[in-house]
Amino acid sequence: MNHLHKTAERLLHLLYPPRCPLCHRILGNPDRLICEDCAGHLKPVSGARCLKCGNPVGGEEEYCIECRNRKRGFTAGKGIFPYDEKMKASVLKYKYQGCREFGRFYAFAMYRYAGRELALWKPDILVPIPMHPRKQRVRGFNQAEDLAEMLSDFSGIPAAEGILRKTKRTKSQKKLDARSRRQNLKGAFQACRRLDGLKILLIDDVYTTGSTVEAAAECLLEQGAEQVFFLTLCQGSGEEGDSGQH
Repeated sequence: MNHLHKTAERLLHLLYPPRCPLCHRILGNPDRLICEDCAGHLKPVSGARCLKCGNPVGGEEEYCIECRNRKRGFTAGKGIFPYDEKMKASVLKYKYQGCREFGRFYAFAMYRYAGRELALWKPDILVPIPMHPRKQRVRGFNQAEDLAEMLSDFSGIPAAEGILRKTKRTKSQKKLDARSRRQNLKGAFQACRRLDGLKILLIDDVYTTGSTVEAAAECLLEQGAEQVFFLTLCQGSGEEGDSGQH
């Protein structure tokens, strides 16, 4: 069976050769997840970061302005790569143009660059940010579920789909200010069971203002979760717009 699986995989690579998630060139080595050129230029977010949300801060600051000014629904979190034009184009191909193979590189990068946090947070389960069922039927998959499943493969932390549901269709977050975003997501999520004492790691593709993960975290805490963290592929400023695609 293993031989048949490898043969089928080789045939699949011949028909649909894997491509680099950033430059989209065919990867000469099918075992690689990203080409050598792009691997040399792609860098995770660096420098001082907010201890709460992971956004960049001044060298002497521990928390960003947003996290200093109000209580957050989550305990802590971080995004891996800056949400720049290159990553934005890659994520759009992944979500809307059928480039599902990019997800494995994304999940590996999340595992590699958040190893310290995973060891510190010790989450019991990975919970993907859910998409409204109607939107998921149109797109064909939920990118957060995809990332959570592959991150589970790398980390050994179980992914638990179905714990959180999105029951309310919301407007796109992109053109809303921070207050309107929070209002837009009020009552949008529903936890399907009690989560007493569990440490939960929310998974999504992009973090900007944090409105989505905050609304999801508050829902999980109401059902008894001890702590809720988040991990995303990208992290950007609020001006760039929340992923808003759930």
